[in-house]
Amino acid sequence: MKKAKTKAIIWLLVFALLVAGGVYTVLFGLGKENAGKAANIALGLDLQGGVSVTYEIQEKDATDAAIDATIDKLQRRVDNYSPDGTVYKQGTNRITVEIPLDTSKYDPNKVLDELGRPGELMFMDGDNYKKFAAGEKDYTAALTGADVENAEAGRTQNQTTGAYEYIVSLKFTDEGATKFSEVTGANVGKPVYIIYDGKVVSAPNVLQQINGGSAQIDGQKDLEEAQSLADTIKIGALPLTLNELSSQVVGAQLGTDALRTSMIAGAIGLCIIFLILIIFFRFPGFLAAIALCTYTIMELFFLNTLHITLTLPGIAGIILSIGMAVDANVIIFTRIKEEIGRGETVRTAVKTGFSKALSAIIDGNVTTIIAGIVLILMGTGTVKGFARTLILGIVLSMVSALFITKFLLNTFVTLGVTNKKLYGSVEYKKTWKYSKYFKFVSVFSILVIVAGLAFLFINPNIKARGNRLNFSLEFSGGTSTTVTFDKAYTLEEAEREIVPVIKDATGVSEVQLQTIDGTNQVVFKTPSIDGEKRTSLASALESKFGVTDADINSQNISSTISHETQRDAVLAVVIASILMLIYVAFRFSDVRFGVAAVLALLHDVMFVFFAYSAGYLSVGGTFIACMLTIVGYSINSTIVIFDRVRENLQVMNPAKDGYDAIVDASISQTFTRNIYTNLTTFVTVLMLYILGVPSLKEFTFALMVGVIAGTYSSICVTGPLWLQMRKHIGNKSGKGVAKKAKAKA
Repeated sequence: MKKAKTKAIIWLLVFALLVAGGVYTVLFGLGKENAGKAANIALGLDLQGGVSVTYEIQEKDATDAAIDATIDKLQRRVDNYSPDGTVYKQGTNRITVEIPLDTSKYDPNKVLDELGRPGELMFMDGDNYKKFAAGEKDYTAALTGADVENAEAGRTQNQTTGAYEYIVSLKFTDEGATKFSEVTGANVGKPVYIIYDGKVVSAPNVLQQINGGSAQIDGQKDLEEAQSLADTIKIGALPLTLNELSSQVVGAQLGTDALRTSMIAGAIGLCIIFLILIIFFRFPGFLAAIALCTYTIMELFFLNTLHITLTLPGIAGIILSIGMAVDANVIIFTRIKEEIGRGETVRTAVKTGFSKALSAIIDGNVTTIIAGIVLILMGTGTVKGFARTLILGIVLSMVSALFITKFLLNTFVTLGVTNKKLYGSVEYKKTWKYSKYFKFVSVFSILVIVAGLAFLFINPNIKARGNRLNFSLEFSGGTSTTVTFDKAYTLEEAEREIVPVIKDATGVSEVQLQTIDGTNQVVFKTPSIDGEKRTSLASALESKFGVTDADINSQNISSTISHETQRDAVLAVVIASILMLIYVAFRFSDVRFGVAAVLALLHDVMFVFFAYSAGYLSVGGTFIACMLTIVGYSINSTIVIFDRVRENLQVMNPAKDGYDAIVDASISQTFTRNIYTNLTTFVTVLMLYILGVPSLKEFTFALMVGVIAGTYSSICVTGPLWLQMRKHIGNKSGKGVAKKAKAKA
């Protein structure tokens, strides 16, 4: 025993040293590049600022479809530099790209050079290339950028030498595949020249005629060269020719206070969470607080080392992962208290508690990770930023709960901290009949959902704005007004002094700001304003600030969230829901568990939608982040209920006790878990609502509604919903778990 205690003390000291090293790394970084330093975390355009470049469309007869396709492909190109860049149409023949960038560490001009000017891409045989190089005008391009669907860098292993070779894989459109087959068939043994913006970027020799719509370019010296060529081809793979008009460094959209206040709110929220854990779970709660501190250190470290850009939606992903980290600890500690309530020793209770909690934690986190992976693969911009931080947070939350918390508990148990009063106990002597009131719950839920849809038609704000939902600039587009003042304004000063003047003059309710570094210019983005309102705005600015018409430049801008991005986000959520349904159905041996989980997920989403439609909240990029957060949060809560149902089906007798009793017992046994977990998450979001910048208010309010909806549905909806399906739908198909239960009995 003495040897075991000595070993435990040594490991505890090692853990303390590792934590101290983590704190040092987060504060000061490692090596010349200060790897892992929290202050070096890349921030998105909304939090940090960056560069903005405007292109002019060269084609005079460009169609809306061609412009939309160009914006979509350019957005995917920008995603290679930052998943949080935005691309939108400005005026009738311009496209603007905004890229997050820490201008104190990176040269904007170099970034813009790397981004490149999306000019003309052509594939030519030797004869036509000679004409092109000689300045003759009768050359013909075999293919153009419009014929290329995608280009990706990669490497392959030579089957003879075993050495790695770096390649660029090309994929063509259907029409492009036919053209490429023709040009390669006519030029076997000869080069085909790939020309971008008048310069040859590659001239690979044709070994044989290539059919099938795909090809490889080999001979790149390293992966960086291959990536550069792939990026160049992708840039040129645009339906339209673009010419750079201007580029500039822009300030953060949310102001310098946004991140600072969010961090303060997060810190206060964590402190309150620590108090809740300690009050309700005593000594294990104290150890969980230590584990969550290490989770925070790991989160900050990996955000930097994995080069994940932190944006407002990313903060939402972190909030969700913190909630799930707390949830895992709550599940474990509740199980430990149950075992102690049954008379087990603390040592046995700790071991059994972790064992019984494992399935719920793994299933809940895996289903959310599935959703995150789908969102990364299919989403763009905002969606990807959210998914990256979410997956990182979930993985680290599992490490925190299943390894760090477990290590600390086992270590202190070994050291003799085994007084049951330090851990608490619980016995479930009374079971409330939740399933009995499902009819009333159903009526209430349906009324809320119907009311949410009804407000799309009866909300009094609809007449004033003209939209059934309060679409923000990201969805509806509007007017961008650049004003040159006689002095430079900070974002906070402009918000305080200029925005009220704009709102009074134009009657708009939403104004987004951007400052242009090194100038006296401020960009104001508002819903579309007509000529009369523009005149009123000019008059107000002249009267208040002394600017003239020459200092004001207004242009219409398109939405920054394209139709393709919206479509991809919806499709990603649908596919993620289907995959989660399949996973839950497989893990629980009953497809009705999966169906009920997805229906509960939709239920919670519709409750949040009610908040948006009834309150006429702004529907923008944060709307997508909010809905995705609720999707992840809802499925996790549902899994906890279903895990307890699955367990009780094996320890109770369905034939004797009835499925109603099993569901009611499962909800009663997980009731405190739902309250504690949702309370801690609610507190974190509440702190952001109270202390955060104004632009966070509506977002955090909607998240709080989602947390409340998730609490309500996990207690009152999910279990009884599965019960009704168990009674009335496919009774024979769901006997997998029931048979196990009868055998056990």
